[in-house]
Amino acid sequence: MANSYSPPKVWTWDKGAGGNRFASINRPVSGATHDKDLPVGKHPLQLYSLATPNGVKVTILLEELLAKGHEGAEYDAWLIDINEGEQFGSGFVAINPNSKIPALVDRSGDKPRRVFESGSILVYLAEKFGDFLPTDPDKRTETFNWLMWQMGAAPILGGGFGHFYSYADEKQKYPIDRYAMEVKRQLDVLDKTLADREFIAGDEYTIADMAIMPWYGALAKGLLYDAGEFLSVQDYKHVIRWTDQIYARPAVQRGRMVNRGWGDPASQLRERHDTSDFETRTQDKIGEAAE
Repeated sequence: MANSYSPPKVWTWDKGAGGNRFASINRPVSGATHDKDLPVGKHPLQLYSLATPNGVKVTILLEELLAKGHEGAEYDAWLIDINEGEQFGSGFVAINPNSKIPALVDRSGDKPRRVFESGSILVYLAEKFGDFLPTDPDKRTETFNWLMWQMGAAPILGGGFGHFYSYADEKQKYPIDRYAMEVKRQLDVLDKTLADREFIAGDEYTIADMAIMPWYGALAKGLLYDAGEFLSVQDYKHVIRWTDQIYARPAVQRGRMVNRGWGDPASQLRERHDTSDFETRTQDKIGEAAE
């Protein structure tokens, strides 16, 4: 059947249109839409985020750093509700002019330092604390290879496949087929790589694993876009093995909870200000669910 849409000669913004649940907050210009200061907690590291795959990357690293004994990695994590447009508040835009989560402010120095883009935050923290980023030139380069792979590949999965398969009101064969094919190719790249190595960059657990797993690991476990059966994710056995191994890490389990406000109440920790929050908030959530 022929597509009835014919692109105009000059595109103009039809506010509120877009065919998905994000239409009300999407717009073709940048900058703040309202004045709102960001809260600041007691720790030098202040994270403003949400437990999407990009947000989870950072909280996993922070929890892993704390588990390794890096006391300076203590942090406050504040939830930014992107569905309510909180990423367009003046305070958030000041630390990330691109209005995307996550964003970090490091207040440990003479003046606050902003860090935005999840990959940049991972590198910044790994270098700051000297962990999860190898110093050996070959291993370091391989880690960066895969970190950059993730940063370039995930928009195909999230902005491409996820939007057309899961979010679009009108399903269209061409974009779904196009992006499903590419996502399966990416899964195949990972699966073949993990067939003969423990972690994605070799024998060490690195920020590359923390970057890739929340996207492709979650997809392989059927937790992303409800697309497991559609993409036959059970075929990628090495990706599933790798994901299960990382999911089993206590720091990863904690990191996946931070800034989460949906799903199983026991998995939610909307804000995180201290390690004890995990036990306290989890029990509170379980109690609320039972009432």
